[in-house]
Amino acid sequence: MHLSETCDETLPYLIPHVATTKATKTDEEMTENIHRELDRKDLLPATHLVDTGYVSAELLVVAAQRFGVEILGPALPDSHWQKKLETGFDLSQFQIDWERRQATCPAGQISRSWNSYRDAHHQPLIEVQFASRDCGRCPCTDRCIRSRVKYAHRSLTLRPQEQHEALQAARARQQTPEFKREYALRAGIEATISQGVRAFGLRRSRYCGEAKTHLQHLGIAAAINLVRVGAWLGGEGPAPTRISAYERLYEVA
Repeated sequence: MHLSETCDETLPYLIPHVATTKATKTDEEMTENIHRELDRKDLLPATHLVDTGYVSAELLVVAAQRFGVEILGPALPDSHWQKKLETGFDLSQFQIDWERRQATCPAGQISRSWNSYRDAHHQPLIEVQFASRDCGRCPCTDRCIRSRVKYAHRSLTLRPQEQHEALQAARARQQTPEFKREYALRAGIEATISQGVRAFGLRRSRYCGEAKTHLQHLGIAAAINLVRVGAWLGGEGPAPTRISAYERLYEVA
């Protein structure tokens, strides 16, 4: 069950859209479908706060171009060892010249080849390679490559320009205090899932088949909306996040 929830702090948090899928379908596959359905209902948000699973370089671009939606969520970090090493030369430190189809490393060396291809999932990628003679005599080799074979050299794997730039911008943005403050609004969706599970039996389907299960999900979402509107009309706002007994004890200590 994929829930979309409003997060206007002056209004009750309501569920305008529900999607039901098979468990094997990834969150990433659902992002564009959810935007399409929200667009059909004229309910597209300007900014969509999402979990990591709904974010990818391609979706950052597609959401902005097709729907005018800014995806705000933690993008997967660069997992290469150069990024984890404090002094390493990671991808973000390379200058990419898209018109000349070449990259310049932090030490000033220019790449020798630029080849486009598609991976096993038919996604377009670009492989950039530097000359082994340049890497072999570079004083920064330990910050860039680990191999000690004679012809070792640095290579980069890039996404198409728009995707590459969107992903790099997202990774940089999520390190800022502004991102953390804005993204904190998404914390409410965890409470919604908990409410659905504890009060409305969300995790147990009463019917067989995806269509009937989806109908049940719609009913649960409608019931949650009714409860929240009733509480809001009665002057009750969202409750603050519960502090566990262990955390309370830790603060006293």
